Amino acid sequence: MPRIKLVGDSLMLLTYCLRGAATWDNGQPVLASDVAFTLKLMQAPGMPNENIRTQFNFIQELRADPHNARRFTLVCRGQASDFAQTSGDFFILPEAALDARGTLRRYRLADLINRPANADPDTALEAMARRYTAAAPGQHPERLPGCGPYRLVSWEKDHLLRFQRKPQWWADQLKSPPLVLQARPAQIDFLVIPNSASAVLALRRGDVDLYPGIPARDFNRLRQSAKAQQTLAFYSTLSHNVVTAGFNTRRPALADRLTRQALALLFDVSALLAATQQGLGQRTVGIISPNTGRNYADSLPLLSFAPNRAATLLQQAGWRQKATDPAARWTRQGPRGEVQQLALQVRYRAEETTFETIGLQFRAAAARIGIVVELRPTEAGLLRPALQKGDFDLYIEPIRGNPYVFNFIPILHSEAVGEGNLTGFGTPVSDRLVEAVAVAQSPATRAQLLRKLQVLLREEMPMVPLFFQYNRLAANRRLRNLCPSSIRPGYAAAAMTWGPQAVLQ
Repeated sequence: MPRIKLVGDSLMLLTYCLRGAATWDNGQPVLASDVAFTLKLMQAPGMPNENIRTQFNFIQELRADPHNARRFTLVCRGQASDFAQTSGDFFILPEAALDARGTLRRYRLADLINRPANADPDTALEAMARRYTAAAPGQHPERLPGCGPYRLVSWEKDHLLRFQRKPQWWADQLKSPPLVLQARPAQIDFLVIPNSASAVLALRRGDVDLYPGIPARDFNRLRQSAKAQQTLAFYSTLSHNVVTAGFNTRRPALADRLTRQALALLFDVSALLAATQQGLGQRTVGIISPNTGRNYADSLPLLSFAPNRAATLLQQAGWRQKATDPAARWTRQGPRGEVQQLALQVRYRAEETTFETIGLQFRAAAARIGIVVELRPTEAGLLRPALQKGDFDLYIEPIRGNPYVFNFIPILHSEAVGEGNLTGFGTPVSDRLVEAVAVAQSPATRAQLLRKLQVLLREEMPMVPLFFQYNRLAANRRLRNLCPSSIRPGYAAAAMTWGPQAVLQ
């Protein structure tokens, strides 16, 4: 953890020192200049940094120690208690491999953060973006030296990722490495098995050793099987991932909160929880976990499943049915005299049974009061771009939370619309509130602001928080040091070891 110093009432200084043993694969040391380069790359225009940019823009400057190339101080805007945790939670990239001429050194980090979107083109920054795009580190990690314990040796799209441990890794020199610097398996294979039945079969045959995120139905069935218990162990922890349904508030038909409040009453959350989570889930009033104590807005009631009440709210929002038939379509006149129709397209990740079940239940409830709903399951690689472009009326997705981080700017601030803010919702009041949450200086202040935020989101209803999921793991009983946790991915792959064969006898 960094050394912390507060300056006045608006700045926080976090001083880090990189481990002296840390080196890149080419033997060069990992330095503060690499950290400075990475932070600037996060904020540079033309880069695929949409999601990470708003997450780390509280770091305004990196002050290098002139006497120690591994030591540096981060100057943070605000004094949030979360900064000490989040300021060190990103991957460092090698400056020498991506910017050998030190192009980005001429730019101040704060200037990149505050650079207007309509600023004149900068040839140096454009060249940097082209170099990064050409390197394509996401598809060709072998083109860059890393400093982690494993090397990607095989990548079969939609099938396999194979990592092998490097023969020599700098952390091997440490006498008592912490958990995050432990790398025990010589090889780790990540298999992509879209069909859950095939994945369960592979687990039972011993073709795979660990199945994370196993569907609740399969998890409970295996857990109750005496035969499966002989070879498998089961773990479940309540995660901080909340399944939500988000409205596209940029669509005229969904721009008013009364309409969104009405549609929220068409989710039968209790039935969905039973059908999809088999009792391994938890209802919620908001995007904050009920298990976070004082942060959770327990004064709010859980949403009811109330189609008739939904119809009444739609009428209050100006919607009318032309016929007395409950199945008749809903229309209303827009502010410019145009006729709006209430019909919805719902997007969610294809082959995700939980989201499909939610979509089917919502469609059935909507049909009862005359709203046509079209389900559009979308391939995983195409879903995010479609949502960022606003090509949907309603989406079903989880928000992946962290018990130590309460920065919702990337998903709720109006400046993040088209990037992480998928609903398009954002007002001056809500923007100020999410900004205040991000920089809250004490747990008590943060809790008060989080409760206020949950009340605002309930009133405006840009999204419907449905339920928190459990992190479910089924694993070979011989595996040790899985470290099941509530934080993604929910296990420690590099720390795992094998126990004796006698465990299965």
